[in-house]
Amino acid sequence: MSHTLNIAKATSDNQLKAIEALAETIWAEHYTPIIGAAQVSYMLEKFQSYPAMKHQIEQENTLYFQLHALSELVGYFAVKPTAEHLFLSKLYLASNARGQGFAKQALDFIKRLANEHGLSTIVLTVNKYNHLAINAYQALGFENVAEVVADIGNGYIMDDFRLELHC
Repeated sequence: MSHTLNIAKATSDNQLKAIEALAETIWAEHYTPIIGAAQVSYMLEKFQSYPAMKHQIEQENTLYFQLHALSELVGYFAVKPTAEHLFLSKLYLASNARGQGFAKQALDFIKRLANEHGLSTIVLTVNKYNHLAINAYQALGFENVAEVVADIGNGYIMDDFRLELHC
């Protein structure tokens, strides 16, 4: 059964701390089998922790949004407008919220954000072995345009595909 997704910009400390807690749950469950517990822990601290999100918002022009269904926080996303495109930095749903049309509802909102910023392309990177997400993004119209390997420090790399959607 599909529900309406309520999307709210996350600006308060409490909202960001709720996202941090949800990220820990989602990443531990979903990414540990793909990249291992040590890299999950490192990436959560580097990219998904409360201090990291505060820095991204205050210094990197990143916008965070909470996704609620039936008054429950079920996911979040972050976008960063650039001169060329809207970078979809993060889009995560709790496991019990997947398969209910929430990703499509979130993407419709993200497309509107891109248009509001005068941008016609949404770009994201996704781990090459995250088949669930790749399939979901392709079903939503994203195309795989490149492979991206990036050193993220501490001996870890991100081994990703770059996906694009023209809207």
